[in-house]
Amino acid sequence: MRKLFTLILGTLLASSFMITSSNAKTLKCQTVISAKADEVVMLKDFGQTVTDLTGGSLDFEILPAGTVVGVKETLDAVDKGLIDCGFAWTHYWSGEHPAAMLFGSPVAGGGVGIDNIAFISWFMYGGGKELYDRLWGEMNRDIKGFMLQPVGPEALGWFKEPINSMEDFRKYRFRTPPGIPGQTYKDIGVASVAMGGGDILPALEAGTIDAAEWCCPKPDSVFGFQKVLKHYYLQGLHQVVVNADLYVNGKVYRGLTDHEKKAMEVAANASLIKSLSYRIYENGKALKFLTEEAGVILHDTPSDYFTEYMAAAKATLLKNAEENAFFNEVYTSMTEFADIAVPFWSGAQMSNAKLGMAHAATLK
Repeated sequence: MRKLFTLILGTLLASSFMITSSNAKTLKCQTVISAKADEVVMLKDFGQTVTDLTGGSLDFEILPAGTVVGVKETLDAVDKGLIDCGFAWTHYWSGEHPAAMLFGSPVAGGGVGIDNIAFISWFMYGGGKELYDRLWGEMNRDIKGFMLQPVGPEALGWFKEPINSMEDFRKYRFRTPPGIPGQTYKDIGVASVAMGGGDILPALEAGTIDAAEWCCPKPDSVFGFQKVLKHYYLQGLHQVVVNADLYVNGKVYRGLTDHEKKAMEVAANASLIKSLSYRIYENGKALKFLTEEAGVILHDTPSDYFTEYMAAAKATLLKNAEENAFFNEVYTSMTEFADIAVPFWSGAQMSNAKLGMAHAATLK
């Protein structure tokens, strides 16, 4: 009798495991970057958190750029179900809808003084998330988006010689991001050249461009800018706020259980602070390497850059708000949030910045 009971119990347990295994889902997610990038490190961390929270019922297979479709086709592939999910920066899709820029990389902090931490506050508590969820319908996409990784602020960039004013800056052919951030450089007289990441170093070596921006100390050092340029400027306005997101096919998302959906939401919220924390330390280590071992000279950005770029960015933002109703709704929401939050946050940050600069001065 005991043997029969043990046999029945074993059969039931085995059946339960088989049902659990058969119900487990693996979502194939293609990124727009290399598998070695820091963003992919944090994306895998997000995926593992979801797997842990769901007890293994939901898993992710992370595919590097180009595995299934080209980078530019990533959002299309998610929408059509060619891949279950994709990972990119939402401003990549500004050509489809200008408001995508306000979520992926609002130029010059939206022209209203929002940094990446304040942006998260707007997104979480100022109405940003609800507008973000509407973005996909505005783009006629069947997609569920999750904001995962704050990146900014990005560095102004790399130069052959020091720049002491905008007059010096305008002498250079400068690689910039595509879209509104790059156009804003053109608006202030900079010879802005948009190109993909893989083309930048060859273009610098060939003299097609003279200066360039990419991201921040860690990605920049991995990229190898220090091998061809030595003058580095941290403070820039073009991408003070940058966020990388996960896009899930709508049908796939609706097929998840409520528990799995909640696990993705919780993991995404956790990823926001984990990514910020990770980048501060990684960028700090990279900047130390660049300035102490790689011969890079760190400079302060000329003051006239800030006034010129901010004015041009704000004019572009207002123009888009006049021309597109949803853009105007998102931009109005950001502005109303900034009117309340920025006076406090910017004032508090002055203390933080002076505290940090005092310590940095002792290291010199």
